Amino acid sequence: MRTNTRLFWILAGFFFFAAALYTVWHYISYLGNPELMEPIEWVGTVAITLTGILAVLIAFYLRLVVRSQGGELPEDRQDADIDDGEAEQGHFSPWSWWPIVLAFSSAIVVLGLAIGPWISFIGVGLLLVAIVGWVYEYYRGYFAR
Repeated sequence: MRTNTRLFWILAGFFFFAAALYTVWHYISYLGNPELMEPIEWVGTVAITLTGILAVLIAFYLRLVVRSQGGELPEDRQDADIDDGEAEQGHFSPWSWWPIVLAFSSAIVVLGLAIGPWISFIGVGLLLVAIVGWVYEYYRGYFAR
């Protein structure tokens, strides 16, 4: 995690430097070509600056996680084995059909956005059924708890 934090701080510095360089470069090209509309191209400057801010937010969050965790992750230790990092990732149902229904209904919603809004309403209804079905699949049938 500490390595990830350092990488994101480096990325943040790079993006802030790139935003400044981009802004200065565009301003210099404006001086050479006054036909351009504005001396600063705001879309690129804001986009690159916001990317740097995002990298700062991620680095700050990772630093807080490392500080509150109290220990080091296996990835941070030089003597760690591969087996030290494996943990339970959660419980997944290999027999569940609900993710397929959820993907199908999401595709219908996006299709409705592209073709006609009335199709999206059908997709949202199917989406709600799929989410409820997936969340509550262990409350009925063979796998009820």
